[in-house]
Amino acid sequence: MRVGGRPFSDVLDIRAGDVSERSVTSGRRGAPRVKVADYIVEFLEAQGVTHVYEVSGGMITHLLDALARRARINIVSMHHEQGAAFAAEGHARMTGVPGVSMATSGPGATNLLTGIGSCYFDSIPAVFITGQVNRAEMKGERAIRQLGFQETDIVKMATPITKAAFQAVEPQMVPECLRKAFEIARSGRPGPVLLDVPMDIQRSSISAEEPERVTLPDGHSMAVSAESVEAVLQAVSEAKRPLVLAGGGVRSARAVELFREVVEHLGIPVVVSLMGIDVLGAEHPLRVGFLGSYGNRWSNLAIGRADLLLVLGSRLDVRQTGADTESFVRGKRIIHVDCEAGEINNRVAGSLPVVADLNAFLAAVLDRPPLKLDWSLWFEEIAQLRTAWPDTAELRQVEGVNPNVFMHRLAEASLAAAAFVVDVGQHQMWAAQSLSLHAAQRFLTSGGMGSMGFALPAAIGASMAAAGRPIVVVAGDGGFQNNIQELQTVVRNRLPIKIVILNNQSHGMVRQFQESYFEGRYQSTVKGYSAPDFCEVARAYGISARRLGADPGGAIAPNAIAEALQWLWDSPRAAALLDVKISLAANVYPKIAFGRPITEMEPFAKPLGMEST
Repeated sequence: MRVGGRPFSDVLDIRAGDVSERSVTSGRRGAPRVKVADYIVEFLEAQGVTHVYEVSGGMITHLLDALARRARINIVSMHHEQGAAFAAEGHARMTGVPGVSMATSGPGATNLLTGIGSCYFDSIPAVFITGQVNRAEMKGERAIRQLGFQETDIVKMATPITKAAFQAVEPQMVPECLRKAFEIARSGRPGPVLLDVPMDIQRSSISAEEPERVTLPDGHSMAVSAESVEAVLQAVSEAKRPLVLAGGGVRSARAVELFREVVEHLGIPVVVSLMGIDVLGAEHPLRVGFLGSYGNRWSNLAIGRADLLLVLGSRLDVRQTGADTESFVRGKRIIHVDCEAGEINNRVAGSLPVVADLNAFLAAVLDRPPLKLDWSLWFEEIAQLRTAWPDTAELRQVEGVNPNVFMHRLAEASLAAAAFVVDVGQHQMWAAQSLSLHAAQRFLTSGGMGSMGFALPAAIGASMAAAGRPIVVVAGDGGFQNNIQELQTVVRNRLPIKIVILNNQSHGMVRQFQESYFEGRYQSTVKGYSAPDFCEVARAYGISARRLGADPGGAIAPNAIAEALQWLWDSPRAAALLDVKISLAANVYPKIAFGRPITEMEPFAKPLGMEST
């Protein structure tokens, strides 16, 4: 990693204790003395942090006490550190301000790792502060496993899944550590930073000026050349069937409004990845649909017919292109804009590379005159594909609740929701295919990490950020059990979270995988798996609950969905849980037949090999 053109280690080599002159002198002569824990809290306040998500532990008691005494930052006590990490991520996704989570040493710190990785893979700015044992209790270079109780080298563990991870080894280093953490988390491609603070340092005193908000250094954005922009516009003007592929990078760059202006300026239809679901509202005339492994059939067919693809904020992973990248490229020019050169021509070769900050690229395009080209025939072709292959007909033979139909109805009933926070599994794909979001609504899900148990705690962070607006959780019965304990956090904080569980009494995504490749041997997905009565569980926590659908997914009354969704929203500011029974046999279709082109999808095409799920 480099900061300001110099190796990060030259600026602040914290692990080695080689403190730079700048960090040593952060407390100037005559500056007031302050307890380090108090300074950390003051610094967080100066960065606009309003909530800290944590699980208490001995090595962060000084930090929690400092937070409580100032009472300007809301302390959100979770019931598992993974939940605290996901909640900080959900908060950051909604606001763009780095989410902050704290945990104690040892198991507290290691429990954060899944959430840290989720932030890293999905480019979410976050700062994770872990407590550590006193410096005198650290093993150092001793040939032993551990000296202090719960001593764990979380810095080394977190390094591969953070933009930076470091430990403050002297009290006077803390101001510079914090400044660097917030600068690194937000600059370039955003991501998480971990700061480990030994307990004796937390209770030490330093001389330090009142902290100020960290501003990103000049030139942190990658500019775009005029020649690159002209080359892109020339290629677009020559296209007969162009598409924009918008991914999660549009959100990570905080470029959504600019993106919307640019695609309207160019008039190009847009397909979206899983992480880009909410960059255009469902009603927008340029929005085509969701593409990829489980994408809308018409979107994948449109990709196959396109002669130009402008990729913005997407890394073109296998879930978007399918395994057959040669057919994905065939017949089209691909222009790939990304702030990291390594992402371009990585899996999909032959792209025209534009290495630039997305905001800079979009602003440069918007500065050019509109193209005013006639792509009406292309729009008509896409519309015909959509009419021929509606998402609600993919599972027309399914018994009971049709998941795609239900998602449309859920969206219609949930116009008041600030966000849909979606867990990982079959329900995630049905939601991406069929939730019709309006322009101001958000779609949050775990993309690169793909972690079950994400939705409920992330919704808690999103709810805190949304300042009272309701949040909808969409989860499966399997994933919901991973962090079910956070129902108590919802109740204690009186959060207006509407929980919808698509309950097929199985780990459905892997069950579908076993159906394709293991001759229907459903070990640990059906056999060896079970789920509780979620309505009874919710009521035990004090949350109203209701069931929709017959078990195991039999016929339902004509008005049952409408009545259940009306009940869900009867009290918009109260939490509620709707347990939706769906058929165990319901699969997610369409699905790219692995090894085949993106246009050849199950159940009509069969895979050529075995993929991951």
